[in-house]
Amino acid sequence: MFILRRLPLTRHLRLSRNNRVASVVSAAAVRQDASLWTPAPLSLIESAAESLFHISIDISNAPDLVASYTRPGQYLQLRVPDAEKPAFMAIASPPSLAASRGAFEFLVKSIAGSTAEILCGLKKGETVELSPVMGNGFNIDLIDPPEEYPTVLIFATGSGISPIRSLIETGFGADRRSDVRLYYGARNLKRMAYQDKFKEWESSGVKVVPVLSQPDDGWKGETGYVQAAFARAKQLSAPEATGAVLCGQKQMAEEITSILVADGVSNDKLLKNF
Repeated sequence: MFILRRLPLTRHLRLSRNNRVASVVSAAAVRQDASLWTPAPLSLIESAAESLFHISIDISNAPDLVASYTRPGQYLQLRVPDAEKPAFMAIASPPSLAASRGAFEFLVKSIAGSTAEILCGLKKGETVELSPVMGNGFNIDLIDPPEEYPTVLIFATGSGISPIRSLIETGFGADRRSDVRLYYGARNLKRMAYQDKFKEWESSGVKVVPVLSQPDDGWKGETGYVQAAFARAKQLSAPEATGAVLCGQKQMAEEITSILVADGVSNDKLLKNF
């Protein structure tokens, strides 16, 4: 009887201890999770194109977050209320904007049922949560100095233009290169963001080539897909002195990679973000 009485007690103590350990682990996980996310208010949300929204988030009270953004092409996770999981967002604004104005800007595609759709439905002043900045971004050092890599080809589709904007506005010596082209693909002009920035980008040394897959009547520019438009133009005089930056649809990036490598461009000079 003595043994029978002790067994339930031993089991009870073991369960109690396990429950306490589980509670401590759970509490630590909550604290750790909270430390990884920075609350920040929306300072601007407006239409950028059909199904695309320009969103600015105030990070002026998060100096560590500001300091962690050092290179175009980096991204973070963003959480919004009532969303089951966070969304990955490439930062569209250059690091200098975060440093000078305490803001991250994003180009967000609203997709039905997604976290992005909830985000695009929020109002100025509402709070979201941001993870630390992630990724290595575009390593422009691989295609520097400009004198040795006078040709840089940039390819983007849809919201993939987001980190490309950051790259162009950060600067990569485009004005000291002889041939810098941006092939930017969208369904039509209504779905093409940043058209108001094209002149500014061109003045910095980047020739913008819009490519529309389903253009409206009267469009006289490039048509079809980005990879087809580039294949028609190509004009690679010195593949060994050529670099490229690719961001957007995976199929586009893979096909462009195949074209460039077949023409003699080194694969390690292709900077990718997709």
